[in-house]
Amino acid sequence: MPGALFDTPFTVGRGVDEISTSRERLDVAVIHAFLAESYWSPGIPRETVERAIAGSLNFGVYRNGRQIGFARVITDGATFAYFADVFVLPDYRGAGLATWLMTTALTHPALTGLRRCLLVTRDAQALYARCGFTPIARPERFMEITRPDIYRTGSD
Repeated sequence: MPGALFDTPFTVGRGVDEISTSRERLDVAVIHAFLAESYWSPGIPRETVERAIAGSLNFGVYRNGRQIGFARVITDGATFAYFADVFVLPDYRGAGLATWLMTTALTHPALTGLRRCLLVTRDAQALYARCGFTPIARPERFMEITRPDIYRTGSD
């Protein structure tokens, strides 16, 4: 485990906005509410979000102290990182916050010099391309187990 790289808060400011890795500042209610309505994790239980946060390097975006965005990174801090659950609340979009979030995260000491960084997106390829991401060069090498309806309960 990267240890101190995960435990030492990393904070960057820009005007009234701030990005921080401090777990204590995360508003789990805001994160859960967004993710439970997102296309990639509809209905996700709060307990699952809490476990995911506990096992990840997390970046909160704050405006005047209020959480307005989030990114979660699963990483070994040495060779690989997977970016997940990246969002900016709808009322705050269009001001470059998502690009700032991603470029800031990529400068975190645990995420520099990695051999591979991945993410999956349905519709934000242009945003991630601005941060250096490209389509997978050899997708035939990648495999997955996917359970898109794992959080849905009962019949609709």
